[in-house]
Amino acid sequence: MAIDQIAPYLSEMRGFRHDIHQHPELGFEETRTSALVAEALRSWGYTAETGVGKTGVVGQLKNGSGSKRIGLRADMDALPIQEKTGALWQSKRVGLMHACGHDGHTAMLLGAAHYLADTKNFSGTVNLIFQPAEEGLGGAAAMMRDGLFDRYPCDAIFGMHNMPGIAEGHVVLRKGAFMASSDYVTVTLHGAGGHGGLPHQATDSIVAASAIVMAIQTIVSRNTDPLDMSVITVGAIHGGKANNVIPDEVRLELSVRSLSPNTRTMLEQRLREVIDLQAKSYGVRAEIDYRYGYPVLVNHDEPTAFATAVATSLVGESRVDPQGKPLSGSEDFAYMLERVPGSFLLVGNGAGEGACMVHNPAYDFNDNILQTGASLLVRLTEAFLPAQ
Repeated sequence: MAIDQIAPYLSEMRGFRHDIHQHPELGFEETRTSALVAEALRSWGYTAETGVGKTGVVGQLKNGSGSKRIGLRADMDALPIQEKTGALWQSKRVGLMHACGHDGHTAMLLGAAHYLADTKNFSGTVNLIFQPAEEGLGGAAAMMRDGLFDRYPCDAIFGMHNMPGIAEGHVVLRKGAFMASSDYVTVTLHGAGGHGGLPHQATDSIVAASAIVMAIQTIVSRNTDPLDMSVITVGAIHGGKANNVIPDEVRLELSVRSLSPNTRTMLEQRLREVIDLQAKSYGVRAEIDYRYGYPVLVNHDEPTAFATAVATSLVGESRVDPQGKPLSGSEDFAYMLERVPGSFLLVGNGAGEGACMVHNPAYDFNDNILQTGASLLVRLTEAFLPAQ
């Protein structure tokens, strides 16, 4: 197919996108969005199961005698951000907005679903996975625990995400590690509170916290291979309420990211060592709660080469980057790729002036890429499940 072949579905896709955008729902709360998706799929002839991973939806369509099965995934959840776009379709819910484009991803997959149901130019099984709770809550893992791939087995799976900073409609892929793991660490430092004017009679957890913040930065600069990306960010420090009171406790909140499972393990080991020993050197006890989040997203070679060829045939070689730079952001599609061969790719949301990054109150999905994304999903399906 060519991109213009899906043009008759553009108005419908835009309608879905704006409707979902106006009614954002947080992870595992996407009841309205799930109902909208399921109703549309059933009206086009798909079977649609709701409640997979609490609020996820899986649509399935079989055609012809082909035995192969493809999975296509879109995410549905929004973020707890107050929108400042001023768009006609701006969020109607205070403090919630689609600041990552999941409304667009859902609309693109719905557009592809409608086109595939109308044309049926494939032979095999199409599994459409509308996933909840991508934003830190692990909706992909929840769907898998609920038997996603047991009930809807896939021979290959593909997902995509819009990306500001990449030219509109350009496609970026990468074999191997593409997006970082993301882990969460809470460090609670237990000292002995006291009067700010008598520090020798207290054990100062704030001083210990300050030393720890600086010391752990050396893990990246001195323990990690300079060519192996890793990030340790202290995003929050909580402790104390008055200038003349030394608090009993201080809490640090850390984000830890890497592109290598071995580096991920090393970062945990060194963080535990450095935090514990720094705390002891100040007479403070450190309590460390280390939680593994999303794993490294690793694209499989063969499906990525396949997706690259499909994207090139659709938008042209000059608009496809087959081995883009890895990203330090994280994505729970990584869980699905640990179970099923597949690939995750990016579609440019626009670059240059006015290209607002995701997770920003002024961000909005670019409706101009709806046709590109939906067409790419259709072409992946038709090429993987060729009509007989």
